[in-house]
Amino acid sequence: MHDNAVFSHKVLPYFLIAPQLIITLVFFIWPAGQALYQSFLIEDAFGFSVEFVWFENFIYLLEDPEYWNSVRVTFMFSAMVALLAMILALLLAAMADRVVKGSSAYKTFLIWPYAVAPVVAAVLWWLMFNPSMGVLPFWMSAFGYDWNHYVNSGEAMTVVVIASAWKQISYNFLFFLAGLQAIPRSLIEAAAIDGASPFKRFWQIVFPLLSPTAFFLLVVNIVYAFFETFGVIHATTLGGPGSSTKTLVYKVYEDGFIGLDLGSSAAQSVILMIIVITLTVVQFRYIEKKVNY
Repeated sequence: MHDNAVFSHKVLPYFLIAPQLIITLVFFIWPAGQALYQSFLIEDAFGFSVEFVWFENFIYLLEDPEYWNSVRVTFMFSAMVALLAMILALLLAAMADRVVKGSSAYKTFLIWPYAVAPVVAAVLWWLMFNPSMGVLPFWMSAFGYDWNHYVNSGEAMTVVVIASAWKQISYNFLFFLAGLQAIPRSLIEAAAIDGASPFKRFWQIVFPLLSPTAFFLLVVNIVYAFFETFGVIHATTLGGPGSSTKTLVYKVYEDGFIGLDLGSSAAQSVILMIIVITLTVVQFRYIEKKVNY
């Protein structure tokens, strides 16, 4: 008897992992290597001349106030998206865990938004917040508030945060609901018999047991906010007004595809990858210590 899988054919394991290795090589290692090489170059818009400049692209970025503004916007935006999506998902999961009649339909409706593409979710919220024809500005005008996220940076940030978080709530909901249903009911019932209030039962029993799920979702939501919200920002604010919603991933696109500064865009993508890897390592190094497995 063997505790681990044993293959009599020595070549078979390499065939089994080959598809994943090929996908990783073609869609991650190769593009990342090209971006790293291109970050040391200055090219003209038509690709006729290329100059190797070493770290000049990185030095220029680190001295650019607009780039540091994008860093600040990205961290603020990512924190708000992750917290809002996780808090609302946990609240909905706690409610769904207690629903008896119609629970299947209730859970299905909550899962549906995850099937919506980010850009479609952005267009839905853009229509609802549109100052000219949106239903939400119409209701707010009844209370004397003039909503216009095209000129107000705080309102623009609110739109992109809500649209991005709404898209991610369903994903978080699935994991939180699975985590809640895995908690033994006997623990909660014993605490209730001992006189613990619902809030105390949740905070001292349920939430610690959910901490592995919450930690996993924290990492996933931060990565989502850094990389996968480009479509939301592009469809709603285009990084404006000014640069108030221009995140790092949107600045990579703007400088590379609109400004045609390919060297700077590649350097930004390298820095963005380093930031996300560093954040993930920090989360596993320090936050995971407080997770109860």
